[in-house]
Amino acid sequence: MARRIVVNRDKCTGCGICVRNCPVQAVSLVEGKASIGENCVGCTLCVRMCPLEALTVEEVEKPKAAKCFHCPVECEIPEGRLGACKRYTNVNGRIELAEPLVVPRKKPLNVEEAVREKALSRPLLTGIGAGTTYPDLNPAPYIVEDQVDSVDVVTVVSETPLSYCGLILKIDTDRNIGREGDPVKREGVKVGTIIMEQYGSKLLQIGGVNTFIQKLGAVAARTVVDLANGETVPLETPNHKLELMVGKPPVIDGEMDERMRVGCGSATVGMFGDVLKEVADEVIVVDHHITAALSEHAAGRFLGLTPKGVIPRGRKSTPGRYFGFPGEGWGGTDIREPEQAVAKLDPEKVKPGMRIFVVETTGSRGALLEVQPDLSLKRVELTEKAREAMRLIAENCERSRVSAMLIAGLGGSARRGVTRYPLKLNEAVHRGLVKVSIGGAPAYIMPGGGITFLADVEKMARRRLHWTPTPAIIAPVEYTMERRLYEAIGGHLQALKPLKEALKGRKVEYVD
Repeated sequence: MARRIVVNRDKCTGCGICVRNCPVQAVSLVEGKASIGENCVGCTLCVRMCPLEALTVEEVEKPKAAKCFHCPVECEIPEGRLGACKRYTNVNGRIELAEPLVVPRKKPLNVEEAVREKALSRPLLTGIGAGTTYPDLNPAPYIVEDQVDSVDVVTVVSETPLSYCGLILKIDTDRNIGREGDPVKREGVKVGTIIMEQYGSKLLQIGGVNTFIQKLGAVAARTVVDLANGETVPLETPNHKLELMVGKPPVIDGEMDERMRVGCGSATVGMFGDVLKEVADEVIVVDHHITAALSEHAAGRFLGLTPKGVIPRGRKSTPGRYFGFPGEGWGGTDIREPEQAVAKLDPEKVKPGMRIFVVETTGSRGALLEVQPDLSLKRVELTEKAREAMRLIAENCERSRVSAMLIAGLGGSARRGVTRYPLKLNEAVHRGLVKVSIGGAPAYIMPGGGITFLADVEKMARRRLHWTPTPAIIAPVEYTMERRLYEAIGGHLQALKPLKEALKGRKVEYVD
């Protein structure tokens, strides 16, 4: 069977959504109505996006194109055309990769470069406890030099005030904590936003300069510092309460999340379909993103299964894959009882006695349902095979935890205290000649202008951030480079001291 897209011209208003979003430009407007071209690959995106349901899918007997089975979309690609993802093409009826495989050429090992890279990989000292110089014209509080593996190294450090900064919190959970764009509050004050969901996690942004400058912005600055320093912080999103500590499992609405999911429902049947198919006639893996029905899924087809007529709750995406509805139930969906995972039974295919296994992507909960003569569902005792499948899924789940990346931009005082020519510092940082670290934690420098970095707060030698009523946070920042480069960028050589001399008279804590 093949797919053909049919346009209902009475319903179509010519809005153009299908035209603008077709991945192969197969849709056009003819006399103000959608028209499907010969290069259509049957991805059905236009059908799913049409706000008026003016497009439908019709099954036809003879395919006019080769079918691609490299992803769930299963494009039907005409001769000489590309599929929706632009990676596969139809060559004489065969599906082939459209691009060559790219392999980096091996570079010969340069011993001198390797030694230099190692010597600059760690700062000579951190900015923790270094203090701050003010105003910008003053050199940084510590500008030190030492020889490391025959390389003359300079590190410049200070505890730097940062207004343009915040935290990106990653919370490993499938629980519904709100929608993207929802506010995050502490003590009733907005301190951030839910920014997106990632695989098995939610991402929150805490802080930011425009949050700091509000009347109660100091609450956000305090929150950034408390979280980065490893304190337990209570936060609220609409209808949910969070208790978060970086490095520990999240507590959501009073319950600790111990496991993050092994994958979405589709990934779960893809990984463990060979085990799941032995449990019941049909398996539904419940997930707020993609709920999967094994027999209809590509994994089921690979295992020799045929669709059993059990339709899960959700909005169909591709065969065997259904978008779930977020909620407080199983797998982060609105399903409170396992029977609700089944939206419909096809009486032509479903027979009394058939068993359906419903399971979460963490393996935390599972239920075995048996079809009754009236096609109702009765819960029966879990079999050992069902329990073993749940154990297998659970054993492949990582522990849930909260992690945090400090994101900030290093501006005026942070650079002028290093060199008389801040632009030269920027350029050297982006060329990789200056290594930036935050309390000893390596910083990833984002491309583009300025020095905007990301750093894992758990990798700091000591988690020691502070905040000031400006409001702003104060972070330990280090710039490490070769001495000859420091001279070339206009460094404050008059303030440069040997490391041992700079440490005299100071209480020092050594860390590995």
